[in-house]
Amino acid sequence: MTNPDKDRVAHEGSSLSTAGARQLTTTTKTQPMMQGITPRWLLRVLPWVQVSGGTYRVNRRLTYTVGDDRLNFSNIGVKVEVIPQELLKLPLMRGFEDVDDLLIRTLASLFTQRQYPPGATIVEAGQPADHIYLLAHGKAQKLTGGKYGDPVVLDTLADGDHFGDQAVVESNDVWPFTVKAVTSCTVMALPQTAFESRILQSAALKAHVERYRERLKKPQDKTGQAAIPLTAGHHGEPVIPGGFVDYELKPREYELSVAQTILRVHTRVSDVFNDPMNQTQEQLRLTIEALKERKEHELINNPEFGLLHNADLKQRIHTRSGPPTPDDLDELVSRRRKTRYFLAHPRAIAAFGRECNKRGLYPTVVDVQGHKMQAWRGVPILPCDKLPISRENTTAIIAMRTGADDQGVVGLHNAGIPEEVEPSLTVKRMDVTDQAITQYLVSTYYSAAVLVPDALGVLENVALGG
Repeated sequence: MTNPDKDRVAHEGSSLSTAGARQLTTTTKTQPMMQGITPRWLLRVLPWVQVSGGTYRVNRRLTYTVGDDRLNFSNIGVKVEVIPQELLKLPLMRGFEDVDDLLIRTLASLFTQRQYPPGATIVEAGQPADHIYLLAHGKAQKLTGGKYGDPVVLDTLADGDHFGDQAVVESNDVWPFTVKAVTSCTVMALPQTAFESRILQSAALKAHVERYRERLKKPQDKTGQAAIPLTAGHHGEPVIPGGFVDYELKPREYELSVAQTILRVHTRVSDVFNDPMNQTQEQLRLTIEALKERKEHELINNPEFGLLHNADLKQRIHTRSGPPTPDDLDELVSRRRKTRYFLAHPRAIAAFGRECNKRGLYPTVVDVQGHKMQAWRGVPILPCDKLPISRENTTAIIAMRTGADDQGVVGLHNAGIPEEVEPSLTVKRMDVTDQAITQYLVSTYYSAAVLVPDALGVLENVALGG
């Protein structure tokens, strides 16, 4: 309830009150603010390639090595089962067609579940290589003996990884490495004898395995590409080998994706309440910001072209202990030449900083587009909150080489399209509805391509700690 006496006193002062003065002035106001706008470093550092035809084809040399992937499993309580169709992700089984799925289901049922405590040996170097192993859950390390007797870590295995399938096919007598459990591991194992018996019973599987063996025998370089015949260091007049560079017959094509929304503005608002700020322009500005945030999210997380899903399996590694350590980032950098950027969630950057503090290390600082950024080995670590954090409080760190000239990662867009307000971003005015609402279709077109597999690497299962 107002106090008339108090109001009268306020007006009866010796000068004009602030309440009265406000009747003859306007407030100083800001533009509309919006939470959720981030630096969007990925959009800023990606080199963008013009894709006028809407599709971008990546031609590569012919590769004999078969694509690989991690397997998924089903479980009822502690009992784990192999999903039959997941077996087709194994390099040995890739491309095999089982008309009625009977053979695949039979093979899946022959896997037996084994449990290994931390520190237990799953396979030992020098022992018979007579099983196919699928790691359903847990983390293990692939080890070999060093020059001076100390163990050397060849690789870190985790959920969905596998080993032994190629050794079985090539009839290797012994394991060339040791695999030890780092955490409690659930492993599914298939004896070589069981697999060979199914080969004898199925002509289709036998023919498929023979084709796989023949592919492995073809000359190839260290990356699995069809080898180019060369000679060097010779004397005299030897016969110089000749050949040609073969290409993939079915190169990958990337189609531009789109993010869209319809902005609605009432004509009365844009006509009457348009001063001192243009209402339509402010609405469009915030809408475009939201679309750009979604664009960066899709470039990282989209299952078709997102960076997290398009990293080659050989370029995916796991942390050695959980949190991101200098050793982990060194391993990530060593997988490619000319790593340009790390991309990490801000919490992962903080976790890496804690690990550096424990060791008394101080990461360098580099300049990126006028901003000071923490770096490791001279490679800037860019923050990106679009990298997901799992329920287990883990995330991933991306390392990439960028640019078409370096056969790296590139962004794809189509600049110069009609009614464009920014490259590959359009605002099209639609009809005014019966409710006097003006509609604007806001669209942005984009995608990303990995030109060669080693351009992109991912450090997975990065523990963030408290």
